[in-house]
Amino acid sequence: MNVKTIVAATLLAVFVTPAFAADEFYVVQDVKTKKCTIVDKKPVDTTTTVVSPSGTVYKTRTEAETGMKSVKVCTSD
Repeated sequence: MNVKTIVAATLLAVFVTPAFAADEFYVVQDVKTKKCTIVDKKPVDTTTTVVSPSGTVYKTRTEAETGMKSVKVCTSD
C-alpha cells in the first residue's frame, strides 16, 4: 500500500473517533451541593450520581437539558 494512503487513513481515524464518542450525555447531581449538571462522560467517582430517569443516556446536549427539567431532584433548586 501507499504510505500516503496509510498516513491519511490514520489521521482521519484520529480526528473522527472522538466525534463518535461525544454523543453520550448524562444528567448528574453533585452529592454535596445537590446541584444538577450535564456531563459528556459517565461519572466514575462518588462525588456525583446519575439522576437521569432509569439511567437514561442522551444523544444530544439538548435532549439532556430537556431531560434534566423532568428530573424532580433537579427542579427543586
